[in-house]
Amino acid sequence: MKNKMQRKRSPEELRSHRWFGVTDMRSFAHRSRAKQMGYGHDDYAGKPVIAIINTWSDLTTCHSHFRERAEEVKRGVWQAGGFPVEIPALPLNETYMKPSPMMYRNLLAMEVEELLRCQPIDGVVLMGGCDKTTPGLLMGAMSMDLPAIYLPAGPMLRGNWNGQVLGSGSDVWKYWAEKCAGNITEAEWNEMEDGIARSPGHCMTMGTASTMTAIAETLGFTLPGASSIPAVDANHSRLAAGCGRRIVEMIWEDLKPSDILTMKSFDNAITADMAIGGSTNAIIHMVAMAGRAGIKLELKKFDEISQRTPMIANLRPSGKHLMEDFYYSGGLRALLWQIRELLDLDCTTVNGQTIGENISGAKVHNTEVIRSIDDPVAPQGGTAILYGNLAPNGAVIKPTAAEKRLLQHTGHAVVFRDYNDMAARMDNEDLRCDENSVIVLQNAGPLGGPGMPEWGMLPIPKKLLKKGVRDMVRISDARMSGTAYGACVLHVSPESYIGGPLAFVRDGDLIELDVPNRKLNLQISDDEMAKRQAEWVKPQRRYERGFGALFSEHVTQADQGCDFDFLHAGAGTPEPEIH
Repeated sequence: MKNKMQRKRSPEELRSHRWFGVTDMRSFAHRSRAKQMGYGHDDYAGKPVIAIINTWSDLTTCHSHFRERAEEVKRGVWQAGGFPVEIPALPLNETYMKPSPMMYRNLLAMEVEELLRCQPIDGVVLMGGCDKTTPGLLMGAMSMDLPAIYLPAGPMLRGNWNGQVLGSGSDVWKYWAEKCAGNITEAEWNEMEDGIARSPGHCMTMGTASTMTAIAETLGFTLPGASSIPAVDANHSRLAAGCGRRIVEMIWEDLKPSDILTMKSFDNAITADMAIGGSTNAIIHMVAMAGRAGIKLELKKFDEISQRTPMIANLRPSGKHLMEDFYYSGGLRALLWQIRELLDLDCTTVNGQTIGENISGAKVHNTEVIRSIDDPVAPQGGTAILYGNLAPNGAVIKPTAAEKRLLQHTGHAVVFRDYNDMAARMDNEDLRCDENSVIVLQNAGPLGGPGMPEWGMLPIPKKLLKKGVRDMVRISDARMSGTAYGACVLHVSPESYIGGPLAFVRDGDLIELDVPNRKLNLQISDDEMAKRQAEWVKPQRRYERGFGALFSEHVTQADQGCDFDFLHAGAGTPEPEIH
């Protein structure tokens, strides 16, 4: 790597040279159109063209500061001698997109890859943060394999209500349960609504957004410390300009994702995920990202690393604190330095240094927020992988966010055939369900949802909430928000919609959950399972046109990352000819 970076590319070697640098009629047109926008020859001649992929929109609230940040990235590009071009890409907002933004992650990845391929782009600054934008942007950049650097949106400020600190998602679930139980008034609930989201930025808990930006940094795609900076901190503005300057240098060095991504860098990312108590969604996204890099991640790899990695970030939903506290306690650099013995410190990052060099000497300023390996929040990582006759290809649970009494539990199933069935019957007083029951939701996976929505934190029946029940074993082939918590078994694979065993569960069946031994079993005989399978009727396909039809035809199952089967690493797509 060092030998590669010592040689600086010439302007004639730039990809954009084919558009702007040659002498023919087509290049005349390219240059004249640049001048149409007011740019002069000296603005772009012999300079790398930098795409700034911006996922801003009026409905992507986490990215509401991205208009300003894009200008700051441009400032850095100009300073370093590049030619910046801002390009909008599909915004994936977690709040408003239905049935699930997960359905559109692959669409964003396809768009990024093609935006970079079909235009005179030499390198890219990727601007994202809200949950699915991080993997979507990175997957597209990995497939295109041009120099790329990631600018995370940063977490929002902590919420406030009646003198209490609020965290996105985690406290919404918590206080909604109290409202349903009659312990919070409508007026108090409305006051919380005014105080929980107070600034630009993504969720300030260790939800999927914070998890995925931390993974992006650990993989080597960001400048050191980038993932922890709050969105409205002045350091975030300086980070944006720094990304602009560094991407220009990366192009001259020809430092690409393929130079950074290895099995060891993914091992580092999984280790970081476990140490921060990251979102269960990270597993699906990392499997998909690794697939784009030609690296196969088995679910067992996550469990192996989890069992040897202590969780040391004391952050909600598995702990007490929020991302703002995490940053001022030292941030991700300090956490990675605490677990350095578990990392491969020689992995390369976008600044040309190793991850070991980037985190060297980072200090923890608050040991209550970032613990040591000797005094962890939990002795093992935040995620466990389960197998059994109910999940032959695996299922996921976050044991650090569940009541410990439920981690070994056997109970009778209460089955809902889909989300609408659950919404219609969950709060019926005659629902045959008690605190020992196991709630099962079918048809909520990649095809069944469709799009594998975040329905996995299944509600607790209101009659049980009134009795003080706050956690139960809940099983589905859905995902759940990284901000959520509870004894929720997720990502059951294969999904029920395609005839996975979850489809055959019936009311009253006994289900065994044994997290310490990584088991998830439906306690019926093999003969009974086969009989139910034979009786199962395949559902009708949901989509016959548009992106939904493409999704239905090509999306893989949860254990394979829910990517499209034709987008995995393999034969490269040829560069476009310029005529």
